[in-house]
Amino acid sequence: MNDISITEQEFWKIVNLLKDQYGINLSQKKNLIVGRLQNYLHRSNFESFSEFYDYVVDDKSGEAITLLINKLTTNYTYFLRETEHFDFFKSTVLPHISATETGKDMRIWSAGCSSGEEPYTIAMYVDDFFGRGKNGWDSKILATDISERVLSLAAEGKYLTESLEPLPPAWRENYFKRVDDENSQVVERLRREIIYRKFNLMENVFPFRKKFHIIWCRNVMIYFDAATKNRLVDKFYEHTEPGGYLFIGHSESIARNETRYQYVQPAIYRKD
Repeated sequence: MNDISITEQEFWKIVNLLKDQYGINLSQKKNLIVGRLQNYLHRSNFESFSEFYDYVVDDKSGEAITLLINKLTTNYTYFLRETEHFDFFKSTVLPHISATETGKDMRIWSAGCSSGEEPYTIAMYVDDFFGRGKNGWDSKILATDISERVLSLAAEGKYLTESLEPLPPAWRENYFKRVDDENSQVVERLRREIIYRKFNLMENVFPFRKKFHIIWCRNVMIYFDAATKNRLVDKFYEHTEPGGYLFIGHSESIARNETRYQYVQPAIYRKD
């Protein structure tokens, strides 16, 4: 089997497509693009990267571009990832909202939710914090991603039982049910707390009527260049309630002189 090589023109056509439509910057990732697409092109009987590119652009269903994104980005996540965030969420953010949000309308957005571990972890913290006092609260969580594949996995809420190990034993007992020898599923009442939607963070206008108290966008902006990241953070700011928070990944950073958010602690920012 001869390898399908990529020309400079083909490489930049793919790079520019992802950058222009989704903000994903792979201009330094030629080896990644070739390595992750070559076998697929062979199996699918494409003769060149140009033929595959034309297939993606011409496909009106959106399935081809979703496949391309899934091949070239890493949907890697797990329960309780970056626990310092959740410690702060529990000790500071939830008590603040509980004390100040008189309308009992808590708006949380998990942007780039991948396969659902993040929004379900948030939901477990919310449920555990409020307990029986949760009645009357609208605490549903919006979870968005550009990949329909990971959204469908997230909505199903089925995970390898061994992946639940980071969670407290009581949570594994209360929020999951065993479905077979290897897998467990999030209980239905918690699955109902999450609203999953396909959404591209590069949209010019965010279609949200109300602002969010907390936005989680962790380990998503690692694919963006500085200008794209700053534009996105600015849009997040406009859609954050005064006193609300933005959580980003610990491998990411926001220049303090380029954002209106106030730095709180590593990877946590607040809108005053």
